[in-house]
Formats: sequence, C-alpha cells, structure tokens
Amino acid sequence: MRSGPVVRAMLLLVFAMLLLPLMDTAAKSLSTDYDLAPASVGLGRFAGQFTFVLLGIALSRTILTRRLQPDRPRPTLMPARPLIHMVRGALHGGGSMLFFVAVKYMPLADTIAVFFIEPMILLALSALFLGEYVGWPRRIASAIGFCGALLVVQPSYELFGAVALLPLLAALMFAVYLLITRRFSAGEHPVTMQLWSAAGGMITIGACIVLGELLGGVDYRFTLPNLRDEIALIAVMGVISTASHIAVVMAYQLAPASVLAPFSYLEIVSATIFGYVVFDEFPGGLQWVGIVIIVGTGFFIFLRERHLELQPAPVGDARVTPTTDVDDAGWAG
Repeated sequence: MRSGPVVRAMLLLVFAMLLLPLMDTAAKSLSTDYDLAPASVGLGRFAGQFTFVLLGIALSRTILTRRLQPDRPRPTLMPARPLIHMVRGALHGGGSMLFFVAVKYMPLADTIAVFFIEPMILLALSALFLGEYVGWPRRIASAIGFCGALLVVQPSYELFGAVALLPLLAALMFAVYLLITRRFSAGEHPVTMQLWSAAGGMITIGACIVLGELLGGVDYRFTLPNLRDEIALIAVMGVISTASHIAVVMAYQLAPASVLAPFSYLEIVSATIFGYVVFDEFPGGLQWVGIVIIVGTGFFIFLRERHLELQPAPVGDARVTPTTDVDDAGWAG
C-alpha cells in the first residue's frame, strides 16, 4: 500500500536527522583539529552547498535528463519569493555559524542538548503563527523526546554558561527558518529553495566575518583550508547539507511542522554514534535509556500518523492537510 504524504515526510526527516550530525562532527574536527575559525567553516559549508545545488540544477536541465523525464518540473535559478528565501538563508546561516562556534568549545552531544529546545519552540510557533492543530499526543511526545535527549547527554551546569546561549539562539533561529519553510514553500522547488538558502547563508556569514576581522573576533575571522583533508571535510559538509536540507524542505512541504517536530530528537542518536566513533565519547546506561525513549517516541508518532492517514479525516480537521500542492512541486512520487 502506498504511503501517504505525512508518512513520507516523516521518513524524509528521519533520513535528514540521522545524517546531519555527521556534518556537525566534521565542523568540530575542522575547528579543533585543524584550527579553522568556526565562521570560516560555516562559510565553506554554505559555499559547498551552493556549488552542489547549482551543479544539480545545471544537470537537471541537460538534454539527457529532459529526454528521460520530459514532464517533471525542474528547479530554476529564481524562486517565486526571492526576498523570503534570502531571509531563510540568513536565519539558517546565522544559526549554523553560532552552532559551529558552540561546538568548538562544548562536547557535540551537549551542544545538541541545548539545541533541542528547537522542537519545543517550533511547536509553539506553528500553533501561534500557522494555526496548526497541536494535539496532546504530539505535545506529550515532544516533551518525552526532550526528556530522553536530556538522559542521553546528561547536561552539566557548565551548559548554563555564556557559551550555552549560542546553541539556544541557534535553536530559535532554526525554528523560525523551519516555520518560514513551512509557510512559504508552496509552489517552490526544494532545490531552488536550497540554492537561495545557501546564498543567504554565505552573505550572512560573510558579513559576520568582515565584522570579526574588524573587531578582532577569533572565531569569526577568515581562515583558508590548507590541507587536502580540510578541503575534503568541507566538501563532505556541502554534500551532507545539500542532501539533508532538501529532505527537510520536502518533509515540511508534505506535513505540518507540529507533526514533524518530535522527530528532530532522532538527531541525538546519530550524534551519539559519531561522538563515540570520532571523539571516543561512549554512552552510559542512562544515555542508552534516553536513546530508546527517543526512538520509541518517533516510532509512536509514526504509527499513529500512519493509522490516521488510512482513515477518513474528520470535517474541519487541519491536522494533516498539506499547504503545498505536491504535484506542482514535482515531488509527488
């Protein structure tokens, strides 16, 4: 039986959340092992995304692709709302840069722990500004998932210092970024949106680097990668960011933000794995309990939404009504 749009959206978001911590791991390695400034790492990350997306758009418009799929909508260079998507890019770029600065000084899992206030912010904003229905099962699932994340990372009092404010601010910026994505993605191609998101991110981080150079900010200066390994890591970040954030855009085109928010907690699962493999941070007993809680929360929401999709929706229920014509966006299949 073919899955409905909400289930497909959840699968896309699971893919993105399990992949994104690999990019954070690369960013931490570049700033700690190779002494690249976090702002320069962020600039390279968005430059890589811009390059790969631009190449993807060029390839999608070749004669060969047109012959293979002549009727499929293709990404364009210009979105319908360029200013809105530049704002999205500015929020995304600013939030990513602050997160990379934080992860330079804090353990990867602890940084993500503070950042996990983002799904709670997103739930509140989606109900307030988008008028999305946020039922008790979703609220409870989000709260339980957050508690599971706390068990995984076991945050210490050090998290409440000044550095901990950076991932908190990044969480707020990313929540607004996702809110705008949900509100203004109708009729836009996800690839085009990511091209402009990358452009906005580069401009924002570039402006911060200029200010950092003028004011002497160590973490906001411009440093060039010198080694082949550094360039390779930045290229990997570009590939991961392109693939994962296109998946995020597609997911938020298919389902309400309030439905998808609890799945953000799955990011801690892959963050724990990468933390162990790369930085030798092995989870303890309580952390494994937290991982089980997080995965169980996402699985509960998945089964519940799958069950509800297979039944007629009550009149007036806006719980799973997408705001995008998926066929027009070119991602129905």
